[in-house]
Amino acid sequence: MIERAGLAVLNRLDPELAHGLALRALHLPVAPLPGPVRSPRLETRIAGLTLPNPVGLAAGFDKNATAVAPLMQAGFGFLEVGAATPRPQPGNPKPRLFRLRADRAAINRFGFNNDGIEVIADRLAERPEGIPVGLNIGANKDSTDRAADFAKVMTVARTQVDFATVNVSSPNTEKLRDLQGAAALSALLDGVMAERGKTPVFLKIAPDLSDAEIAEIAQVALSSGVSGIIATNTTLARDGLTGPHRAEKGGLSGRPLFVPSTRVLARLYRETGGALPLIGVGGVASAADAYAKIKAGASAVQLYTAMVYSGLSLGHRIARGLDEMLAHDGFANVSDAVGTGIEDWL
Repeated sequence: MIERAGLAVLNRLDPELAHGLALRALHLPVAPLPGPVRSPRLETRIAGLTLPNPVGLAAGFDKNATAVAPLMQAGFGFLEVGAATPRPQPGNPKPRLFRLRADRAAINRFGFNNDGIEVIADRLAERPEGIPVGLNIGANKDSTDRAADFAKVMTVARTQVDFATVNVSSPNTEKLRDLQGAAALSALLDGVMAERGKTPVFLKIAPDLSDAEIAEIAQVALSSGVSGIIATNTTLARDGLTGPHRAEKGGLSGRPLFVPSTRVLARLYRETGGALPLIGVGGVASAADAYAKIKAGASAVQLYTAMVYSGLSLGHRIARGLDEMLAHDGFANVSDAVGTGIEDWL
């Protein structure tokens, strides 16, 4: 009841203002914080990390790691904060976040606005023990050597996070996606891997890729030593949108991303032969969505935009529902379901 009332108020406000208020509200005693959902069926192991459940919070919700402690108690099995860049930067001019209510979607063009890795790392160092927490890492907009920026962030972050995600797929930093090409990506990952210490590194890719590009990225990932791939970031496509903000520039997230991102996920699973853990992101709004991603090849999933419309408790509800669906289908553990339905998406 309290959450529904809060959502009703927040959805009348400017989207970015509402986002900031939602983060601050997490520190209030009324926030829905039941703790991580746990069950033997949901327990997941990825890259040496143990997740109580495979439902995670995607990067972008807590960009500056200001609400990590309460978010660790929201029901998720893992969190990803950021993106962080070497130096603080304001991001793109406002307005830069738009709700598409009819499409259950959002468009953002934030542009890696953040407090910088030094400040963010200090906050992460103060977090309590609990579920794994990772950091999405990026490059400054005005950088003359973006590959070096990723390595710099990794150097600072490696002792303060459980995993790091190389984000070369945001559409809101000019020419960043050019780093997804094989040669550039290999060089960038070499630099990050040299600085990671023992911290697992994931690679986050775009949904707007051809089959040949997906195959190329899969081979680079397999040869680079990364611990997994996160598929996918937001899309530049606008197919089928009906909302008044549908023509805004930026990355589209939410329900319209579910099908294209799941297709990329399934193709990646086939290209990697299941040898590399995949984390499915894009349009997850229900336990059925999470289950579909898992059957398409994901070892875990992440969500963010759906919470704009369904509240913070959605992560807890999805994990509980996923547990029930796995039990119904006779799976002793979620890992047994991974990749069992990829043919539906190829």
